[in-house]
Amino acid sequence: MDTLTLRPLTGPGLVGDPLRIADSLAGRAFSSEQPVEEPLPDGSVPLHLPMLDGSDRLGVLGLTLPRLDDHDRQLAQRLAGLAADMIVTNDNYTDAFFRVRTVGPLTLSAHMQWQTLPPLSMTTPDVDLGGILEPAYEVGGDSFDYAFNDHVLHVAVFDAMGHGLEAATMATVVIAAYRHGRLAELPLTELYPAMDQAVATSFPGRFATAQLGRLDTETGVLSWVNAGHPPALWVRGSHVIGELTGPISRPIGFGAGTPVVQTAQLEPGDRVLFFTDGVVEERLPGGEQFGEERLRRLIEQNTAADLTCAETVRRLSHALMAARSGRTSDDASLLLIEWRRPPRDDELDRDIPEATPAG
Repeated sequence: MDTLTLRPLTGPGLVGDPLRIADSLAGRAFSSEQPVEEPLPDGSVPLHLPMLDGSDRLGVLGLTLPRLDDHDRQLAQRLAGLAADMIVTNDNYTDAFFRVRTVGPLTLSAHMQWQTLPPLSMTTPDVDLGGILEPAYEVGGDSFDYAFNDHVLHVAVFDAMGHGLEAATMATVVIAAYRHGRLAELPLTELYPAMDQAVATSFPGRFATAQLGRLDTETGVLSWVNAGHPPALWVRGSHVIGELTGPISRPIGFGAGTPVVQTAQLEPGDRVLFFTDGVVEERLPGGEQFGEERLRRLIEQNTAADLTCAETVRRLSHALMAARSGRTSDDASLLLIEWRRPPRDDELDRDIPEATPAG
């Protein structure tokens, strides 16, 4: 998927050219998720509004109006929401939107993986989440999944052995086994062996590494099982304060017995970055590995701007690709979560000062 450029939809009454997200007004609306306007000398006003499906960014609606007041802004905002709803609804019945999103052909394995993914972002008062897969058009073995049930955020990152169609097929089974166990409300100590059995039975001698996590959004306690992945990075403010370390269970398919479940107490605003080994093991043009130290520096730079998780991982992914001169020999996936812990006070409670009308 093209995450550098906004590409125009074509059709009767629609006009526009491809615009880079990094240096255009429409791109600013997309990355900030806020309307952007800039009056022209003749008094007309181009207005760019993000089209959002909940918290998932679909694109930008651009309008040029002869004049602009608050009533116009309100109507334009509603129009952007309506356009987003129409795209989501009709996306199930046409290939038109998918073709606009892509700038080149996907491999069959990449197509399989994209079909299994949940939305790439989710924002609620409790948590923020953003994920990304690279290289987008050839990804085979990497994937991630999540679900927010009651007050628990379930997250998982996978890296199936190998490349191409065989890896994508195994990753599809891994995700199905994960979702099956999650829907059955299995604890992590039972979910891991259930997934292990599914992979061992279907793909003898092969395996997938994984991180399986659960965040209790009422307490901020994060529990996880690391099945052969690099340890996730723990970010507070704009600094990496540590890793989610501890005993590592064997990869799924090679598992043995009950996994070790580890826990960490997050503070409000803390972020956790899960990633696959392709992120840090890629070789730079000079031959050295990209390495975790470079990843730490990049995430600190990109979290300092107080961006959403979705925009942070988008920028982080492109920073990684730029540092590696666009080269990648393995899938490289990122999943970033933030715990927010919103206040639970009832805004209509008479005892809350803010609930008392002024005067």
